[in-house]
Amino acid sequence: MIDWKDYSIGGHRITCPACGRGGIDRTMGLTMNAAGSGVCHCFRCDFTESYRPEGSARLAVPPKPFVEAMPSPKSARLSAYGYKLWQACEPLADIALDYLTARRCRVPPANGDLRWHASLKHPSGYAGPCLVALITHAVTSEPLSLHRTWIRGDGRKADVEPPRLLLRGHRKQGGVIRLWPTESATAGLGITEGIETALSLAWAYEPVWACIDAGNLAALPVLPGVQSLVIGADNDPAGIAAAYTCARRWSDANVEVHVTRQPANDLNDVLMEAA
Repeated sequence: MIDWKDYSIGGHRITCPACGRGGIDRTMGLTMNAAGSGVCHCFRCDFTESYRPEGSARLAVPPKPFVEAMPSPKSARLSAYGYKLWQACEPLADIALDYLTARRCRVPPANGDLRWHASLKHPSGYAGPCLVALITHAVTSEPLSLHRTWIRGDGRKADVEPPRLLLRGHRKQGGVIRLWPTESATAGLGITEGIETALSLAWAYEPVWACIDAGNLAALPVLPGVQSLVIGADNDPAGIAAAYTCARRWSDANVEVHVTRQPANDLNDVLMEAA
């Protein structure tokens, strides 16, 4: 099901041929080695296929059958483990600053909810530098979860799959990452989906918060005291729809709203290409 000859040596993220939803849906990790053989695995449905160049031998493992089950309950607030990890993180420094600088991001203030850990373990077994962000409820500010991004000092993500993870068993719905503290949002606020995108918008407008994904951005409630909202929209169907859903709600509440548009996927892509 995979046209292996289309891929060069190294790691790739592709659309799963079994459960792929098209567009930028890239849930499958594919790796080609120097000998020309390869393996791929979907992180959503577990479809697996391997390839060897001699005789084009393949072994395909079908995805797991769908079994409807009751969803597992998620913690309504940050767990004791989450608090312990958050307290073990430090203010941005060293490789964390190198990463943000290489990504052309503005460094947020020290009292924002972005820190770093010098050697955080990934589920794959890898341990290395990681940006750690506290997710808090947009209205109540109650801690909900943590967002982790394993990084390199050259501005790239660490070579792990996936390089970004939320805490397992924690909710993120209704949450935001307050890159600037709540008290700084006295009149205006900038919002985006991702952290790097928000820190790109911050060059032109602050304070900024990251909403984690399109669903959270679309559902962001109108916050008291905010008179102007700037939305850094991702230039994909989900991002655009989320931005305008949010914009309409805030505009109906008599808030001044601006939505950015750019040819690339997000504002950070624009800055990286310009550099």
